[in-house]
Amino acid sequence: MADLILSVVGSDRPGLTQALAKAVLEAGGNWLESHLSRLGGLYVGSVRVEASDAEALRKAVAAVDAHGLEVRVAPAIESPVAEGETVGLSLVGQDRPGIVHQVTAVLSGLDANIEAFDTRLSVEPHAGGPLFHLDARLRLPAGLTAVNVQAALEAISAEIMVDIALAPVSAG
Repeated sequence: MADLILSVVGSDRPGLTQALAKAVLEAGGNWLESHLSRLGGLYVGSVRVEASDAEALRKAVAAVDAHGLEVRVAPAIESPVAEGETVGLSLVGQDRPGIVHQVTAVLSGLDANIEAFDTRLSVEPHAGGPLFHLDARLRLPAGLTAVNVQAALEAISAEIMVDIALAPVSAG
């Protein structure tokens, strides 16, 4: 069985997830996990599937592609078991350009791996403008602790005017 990643993007409309699921099933595949959403008016995401015939899957998703959903198929890669502490990062503050750049620059400088990264804006009447929310799951390299990450992020929190919280993430 091949472990494959489908990357999808297209105009959002009802039935896209079902059409994709049908193509996977018709190709003898098994839908394992996915992240799909409406983003900027488009249907976007990724799906990990298992398939005994990658070429049959490519042909099946080509039919979905013909109806306006661009689908790319790539082989998943075997990765070693991740080591190091896993922490959750939550950040909230007034939206402004550069927040993601500055936070990811700090994390990159610490050699922390971003395993999941979600952002959104919310309208909060009492806040005087949109609030920016960032939620991430980080894998820390050996020797780096959540306390170190917290300190490094707090060093920029006043500049980018955000509240930051880190918490351990349980295995699983």
